[in-house]
Amino acid sequence: MSVKAKYQGVLNLGEQLGIKDGNVTEENGVLKIKGEANTPYEKDLLWDKIKQLGGENASDIKANITVSDSSVYHRHTVASGESLSKIAKHYYGDAMKYQKIFEANTNILKSADVIHPDQVLVIPNP
Repeated sequence: MSVKAKYQGVLNLGEQLGIKDGNVTEENGVLKIKGEANTPYEKDLLWDKIKQLGGENASDIKANITVSDSSVYHRHTVASGESLSKIAKHYYGDAMKYQKIFEANTNILKSADVIHPDQVLVIPNP
């Protein structure tokens, strides 16, 4: 299996996320990936996928992933049926951190209990 085939899931994720200025080369059995993610969350997703496929200290891949907007962790578009606690669980692994998201969005939210589909919420850095 080629190293590119091994990490095809990373390349697919990068395409799905719309990574900008993407560049992928393979030299001497090492896959080199370069690109720009929109947010730190998207960068983390790519690194998690790299670790999932190659292990914690993979020597057959080198990635240089920069971030275009580090002022926030991510921007989340609310889907039907979501709550701030569900969103907090997704991004932080802790539903009780919903207050952090609420506080970052008081300009559009009046209550932590009321959010609407298609609202774009700032997810602050953890």
